[in-house]
Amino acid sequence: MGGGDALGRGQVVVDDVDMAARIRDATLGDWPAIWPIVREVVVARDTFTYDPEMTEDEGRALWMVASPGRTTVAVDGGALLGTANMYANRAGPGAHIASASFMVASAARGRGMGRALAEDSLFWARAAGFRAMQFNAVAETNAAAVALYDSLGFSIVGTVPEAFDHPEHGLVGLHVMYLKLG
Repeated sequence: MGGGDALGRGQVVVDDVDMAARIRDATLGDWPAIWPIVREVVVARDTFTYDPEMTEDEGRALWMVASPGRTTVAVDGGALLGTANMYANRAGPGAHIASASFMVASAARGRGMGRALAEDSLFWARAAGFRAMQFNAVAETNAAAVALYDSLGFSIVGTVPEAFDHPEHGLVGLHVMYLKLG
């Protein structure tokens, strides 16, 4: 697996009426603009299983994955609108399966940014030689993500019941979603 950090660079462009964003590899210099997005998503407690009390340093260590993984940003001019990270789902005998996570700034949601980030991650995973992509913990109440992943060909291969404590819906399931690549 692996491949250089140039895999997928600039491969997906969002061309919406309101924005024209480009996906590119993230740099450490992007972190100050990434952190507010990560913080907003995590503190909401409605999609990610990350600790809402995590510090900025913990967030950076969790989100900014090292090569051969990849962290990306979606930018429109000087505005950072979303971010993704992608990596081998597990080491060793599981390293042929990729995984990824996506976060979009609230002001940019509903305009194709999540799709662009997801499509870019799939391009990267195929180019890096992964055989499949798996999402380990998609909250079943995250209808937008479930619908997006379904539209990209992912299947729900299982649901862990009551694995996520949603702030409005209480205990809900976490889907494991899978897509064979190539």
